[in-house]
Amino acid sequence: MTTQTLRQGNPATIYTLPERRTWRDTLSNALIITRREVRDSFRDWRIIAPIVILTFLFPFLAQFVAGRFTEFVTGYGAEIIGERTIPFLLMIVGFFPISISLVIALETFVGEKERRSLEPLLSTPLTNTELYIGKTLAAMIPPLASSLGGMAVYLSSLVFGDLAWRPQPMLVAQIILLTMTQALVMITGAVVVSSQTTSTRAANLLASFIIIPMTLLVQAESVIMFLAPDAESPSGIGALWAIIIGMWVTVVLLLRVGNAIFNREELLGRTIDQLNLKGLFGRIWRYIRAIDLKGTPARNLIEWYRAGVFPAVGRLGWATSVTVLVFVAAVVGGYLIGQQPEWRLPLPNTDLTETATFMSSYSTMAINPLGISWIVGNNARILAAAFILGLFTFGSAALIVTPLVYVVIGYLFSQVVLAGINPTFMAAGILTHGIIEIPVIVLATAAALKMGAIVTRPPQGMTVGQAWTFTLADSFKIWAGLVMPGLLLAAIIESRITPGVVAAVLGGG
Repeated sequence: MTTQTLRQGNPATIYTLPERRTWRDTLSNALIITRREVRDSFRDWRIIAPIVILTFLFPFLAQFVAGRFTEFVTGYGAEIIGERTIPFLLMIVGFFPISISLVIALETFVGEKERRSLEPLLSTPLTNTELYIGKTLAAMIPPLASSLGGMAVYLSSLVFGDLAWRPQPMLVAQIILLTMTQALVMITGAVVVSSQTTSTRAANLLASFIIIPMTLLVQAESVIMFLAPDAESPSGIGALWAIIIGMWVTVVLLLRVGNAIFNREELLGRTIDQLNLKGLFGRIWRYIRAIDLKGTPARNLIEWYRAGVFPAVGRLGWATSVTVLVFVAAVVGGYLIGQQPEWRLPLPNTDLTETATFMSSYSTMAINPLGISWIVGNNARILAAAFILGLFTFGSAALIVTPLVYVVIGYLFSQVVLAGINPTFMAAGILTHGIIEIPVIVLATAAALKMGAIVTRPPQGMTVGQAWTFTLADSFKIWAGLVMPGLLLAAIIESRITPGVVAAVLGGG
């Protein structure tokens, strides 16, 4: 095995580094950092005191509140509310200690930099990945231990106390998994913030982008626990399983992002955060007009489409394939949902002559500019919302927001079939303008997915900032060159041609 030597500190000290390391070696080296950090954390009374309080005292407070609240609602005949409150408080008992994780995680890099203890650590022969994993694990262990300990104390007081609570084992397992995954999301996000800021003050301010989404998520989970129809199911609450899976995916993406953008040289060399909006917008505008990576501007509109817009579509690559698969799955999923007896609509098998007459008269009306603008605006707002949300969710929100309408289409198609109505008119009503609109929506969704996911794996030879800027410019090219013109053309067809086609199909039927 070829090796390289590296001297540090004492000239007599020589480290031998293998050029290639296995994951076992990487984890072993990372745990060296983890052990050091955990020992330092448990020496700090400012960390130990909240951990002890939240582990041993807060669960008894929650148990007291649960008992009093259960007695109160029982007096009004609302026992089910008291029963649903107990698992919610179990989740809160587990969630509160996780807040400590933000303090520890935000200190991982920027705190040591301010204390001037980071330089010796970064000069060790550990790789960036080993340093990053070691720091992340160190920030994770104390709050997770506190969280699980507090949940164990609270659960013991409920099971063996006066309430004698006997929950579904799978529900308890779900709450424990929710707590662990929420901790992982917050910690991995905070470590990313810590590695990219220059002061703990800036890191604490940016932490609000972690706390606020997680708080909203906890509120959504509490609503699910109270209202879920399968709250008593032995297999757990289905919606909570979906949240757990989604958060695990987020953890993996955050780990990839943090490891991809972590650079020890930049961390030591960066002394102040600068935001040059003029330069940023200038680079984006140059890439929008460009026909290559060098920023060469297009000489005319034809060249811009040929060498700028169409190659940008080609660079979407895997994002387009994933988007098409998700859209097809949405239609199929909506159709299968509609086949379930509890979801069927009582549609009668009636004569559609009146509908044909209405559509025929509608198709002969003059084009309504307000109607066209409303169709374009509505579609553009949905796609823009998916794009913006995709920026903060690694593109995953784009695969949730836009396919919802196709779930509805699949569902309605199934209801028409079950009612014994010929579904040809639906196909005519969708595909007449959809032959343009659907590909355009696919392109916009794929661009949002690629835009959100690019930070997890920037192209070789590009920094994260360069890849993000170039991909954003590609997205603008696709929007300006294809999405908006396509939405406008589809809206004209939908308002002028589609009703006549539907009327013809119904009349022929």
